[in-house]
Amino acid sequence: MSRPASVSIVEVGPRDGLQNEGALVSTADKIAFVDRLSASGLAVIEVSAFVSPRWIPQMADAGEVFAGITRQPGVRYTALVPNLAGLDRARAAGVNEVAIFAASSETFSLKNINQTIEASLEAYRGVAARCAELGIRMRAYLSTAFGCPFEGQVDPARVAAIAAALIDMGAFEVAVSDTIGIAHPGQVPMVINAVAARVPLDRIALHFHDTRGTALANVLTALDLGVSTFDASAGGLGGCPYALGATGNLSTEDLVYMLDGLGIRTGVDLSTIVDAARFMEPRIGHPLASRYNQAVR
Repeated sequence: MSRPASVSIVEVGPRDGLQNEGALVSTADKIAFVDRLSASGLAVIEVSAFVSPRWIPQMADAGEVFAGITRQPGVRYTALVPNLAGLDRARAAGVNEVAIFAASSETFSLKNINQTIEASLEAYRGVAARCAELGIRMRAYLSTAFGCPFEGQVDPARVAAIAAALIDMGAFEVAVSDTIGIAHPGQVPMVINAVAARVPLDRIALHFHDTRGTALANVLTALDLGVSTFDASAGGLGGCPYALGATGNLSTEDLVYMLDGLGIRTGVDLSTIVDAARFMEPRIGHPLASRYNQAVR
């Protein structure tokens, strides 16, 4: 299959990027970060998560962040929700697109959300039904799709079955996620082909972390399989509490630089993303993981 002519980038820096950072970023700085990202040409920005502040204190101000951002025409501003209560809070904040998160391995599901996979899917069916009533679009993340920190290898057939269940309940897209940054290009075709046998290819996104430095190689492999939606985080912000040494998500700058070089359209201005990431660097208290950002200083 030929590579897509254009790619959609889902910017997850304000949510997945910040939620595991040790430094608490102020609400005003989060708003400024999102506004800078909005100026870059990104079409989708995941702004925050309506989760319990006891578990993820970095996201306690989700409502205030949504109230403070300047929404630009043509940009979708989304939020993560774990349950119906989170959905209600998101709706009150004026959010019209949300994401749920399931796991491909039982142990990770229990440790991450304290539910079995089947129990989580049952709960999300309720969220999906409520989203349909409210006219709210629902995306789904499927974590540990390329490997689990507790169980090791994950059967691609299991990943495909859960991805299909998420689509069947109403998710418009499933982000097949390498939560701990363990994926490599040899794995990507096996997982994507298995999922694509159950889910239309244009409803599959990929979410890579760069813990082992293979995120861009994985994207390149996925492009050749026809995948055209990828999650990324400005500056390479993020990580995973269950992956020792995780360096964060695939960097938006690194991804845009590669896609620009391949002649694949993204609509994203690279220099604006660089500026947005650099705005956050002193606020998180450590250097950005982005290779491109390091190279152009």
